[in-house]
Amino acid sequence: MADYRLCAFADEASPMIDGQIEALKRNGVGLLEIRGVDGVNIADITLEKAKSVREKLAANGISVWSLGSPYGKINIKDDFGAHLDKFRHGLELCSALGCGRIRLFSFYVDGNVGDAVFDEVCGRLARFSEEAKAAGVVLCHENEKGIFGEKAAECVKIHRALPDIKAVFDPANFVQAGEDTVAAMEMLAPYVDYMHIKDALKGSGEIVPAGRGDGNIERLLGVFKKGVLTVEPHLRVFAGLKALEQAGEKSSIGNAYKTSDEAFDAAVSAIKNVITKQTKEGF
Repeated sequence: MADYRLCAFADEASPMIDGQIEALKRNGVGLLEIRGVDGVNIADITLEKAKSVREKLAANGISVWSLGSPYGKINIKDDFGAHLDKFRHGLELCSALGCGRIRLFSFYVDGNVGDAVFDEVCGRLARFSEEAKAAGVVLCHENEKGIFGEKAAECVKIHRALPDIKAVFDPANFVQAGEDTVAAMEMLAPYVDYMHIKDALKGSGEIVPAGRGDGNIERLLGVFKKGVLTVEPHLRVFAGLKALEQAGEKSSIGNAYKTSDEAFDAAVSAIKNVITKQTKEGF
């Protein structure tokens, strides 16, 4: 029987932590993948702020599941030293927030997935991995448009080379990268730690509620039967979105919903409906 715990990027409901708590409680979600706090990216908050956020979340029955970080979301040509220092601060933030995971990426590579780039990507990720292991933090790599691990085959190369790094499986990102999500899950299932719940349409790449796109989320949950599902709505433009996208990237997010709260609620409701269907039909 399927057994899931729901998590969410609640900064899509509100940039303010109080609004995020309200949205999570309204939808019965007890885990937060923390990405923005009071309008500031999680990588840039202080340890003192992180501790106060943890106390506020705990008082409302909410825990931080993962740091929804921007680590690895720089060009492979960019200076790595300063980025590594930011990552080290992220490890301290994990301790302050009481979470044991960091979501990260494998660098923008301008479409180059050759051996030399792979060696550089792995070298950088290995530095992250070594320091995370010493801190007791699990690193989870997300497949993202434009990075080395955009395609399932490249993701597998990363996980085979660096087995301590787990996978965050994002169906919508694979759709936008032209990948078959079912085939991608078959390749990556041994490495998947948790999933991001985001669906998309082929061709346009438009983000839609779970189960309404070409991400085959119902079938994916037939494989990933137990674990954490982080709802990442992307159904309405939200504060902080621009900082998450590459310069010049065409946004796949519309404004089909009147408010951010409405979009957030719709995204959570959609995955709950998929889970209910899975339970009834046993797919």
